[in-house]
Amino acid sequence: MLPVAEAERIVLSQARSWGAEALSFLAAQGRVLAEDMHADRDLPPFDRVTMDGIAIRFADYEAGCRHFTIEAVQAAGDSPVSSLSSNACIEIMTGAALSSPADTVVPYEHLHMSDRTARITQAVRQGQNIHRQGQDRRQGDLVMLSGRVIGPLEISMAASVGKSVLQVNKLPRTVILSSGDELVEVAATPPLPHQIRRSNSYALHATLQRYGIEADLRHLPDSSDVILHEIKNCLQSYDLLLLSGGVSMGKFDYIPQAMLEAGVQIHFNKVQQRPGKPFQFGTFGSQGVIFALPGNPVSTFLCLQRYVLPWLERSLGFPEKPPQWAQLEKTVHFEPNLTYFMQVKTWQDETAQRWATPLQGHGSGDFANLLDADAFLELPAGQTVFEAGRVFRLWSY
Repeated sequence: MLPVAEAERIVLSQARSWGAEALSFLAAQGRVLAEDMHADRDLPPFDRVTMDGIAIRFADYEAGCRHFTIEAVQAAGDSPVSSLSSNACIEIMTGAALSSPADTVVPYEHLHMSDRTARITQAVRQGQNIHRQGQDRRQGDLVMLSGRVIGPLEISMAASVGKSVLQVNKLPRTVILSSGDELVEVAATPPLPHQIRRSNSYALHATLQRYGIEADLRHLPDSSDVILHEIKNCLQSYDLLLLSGGVSMGKFDYIPQAMLEAGVQIHFNKVQQRPGKPFQFGTFGSQGVIFALPGNPVSTFLCLQRYVLPWLERSLGFPEKPPQWAQLEKTVHFEPNLTYFMQVKTWQDETAQRWATPLQGHGSGDFANLLDADAFLELPAGQTVFEAGRVFRLWSY
């Protein structure tokens, strides 16, 4: 049995890259940028007015003028007014482009407006309420580094610099394989007393969708020939295989042998942990990776959070996340010499300390308990008493 830290090291050492692809910036949310992005012009591209009001020459104000004649009106998007008489102003709107000789903007709140005249009622500073051209970035400046996860603000920036097509890291071609004759379709109404509806594969599928991966779903019967045939086919068509169930030591657990016969290089087949001990990890071809997860729902979900997602994020180029930690609220006893991933509910006190309340459930088949908890607390192997107040690694979901 492999210690958890060694299993993690092996999994992360097999991070992959599947190259880059061009994608519309509108379809790129959640993907990882595969190119540096530069400003195609100054940001802002002109001296931009930041308040509705009037634009004046500060020299006129400094010379004592307080009543300004409105000589023009300019909205955002209008060509800038290029001339201005002495002691005159431009009535101007937020977002408009300001050109000389006006150099200062006075907001409506500091004016008394009447007919074609604006009277200034409060003190004015030269250059106020103007966002200067190139103040944020100059043409050619770097605005985004490769490796950034694209969200709404990144999409806004791409639009601002005219990048309608982005280079992003490719996603792996993925298939999720469930197995077991006891599993039936979700729509089965009602299942027979000895049957259960498939759920693990849908939890895996939904989680991968958050990364933009639309995995294929297949279900395998408990037949050694069919399982071997399907795994061989999948190794030819996919980069990532996620298997749920059929990996333990039962008489009908055919997947481990099928993986070997199909040419998968198995890196480990058991991890010193609970839940999720019978967990296998392998690679195939030049870029393929296979995670064979235990079939119990809590085991599947724990291995997904602890191993699959960190591997996936490293492979896709996500920035490294700092580890999370929480303080155990109650003392816990755990006798086996295994790393115990205990289900917990987390909360934060007034000092910003994060606490974890144990919600131990009824074993690795109790997936309903996952809804009550929101994280796994990693209690290391080699001890039996975990005292309240101690801090442990947290895997939040």
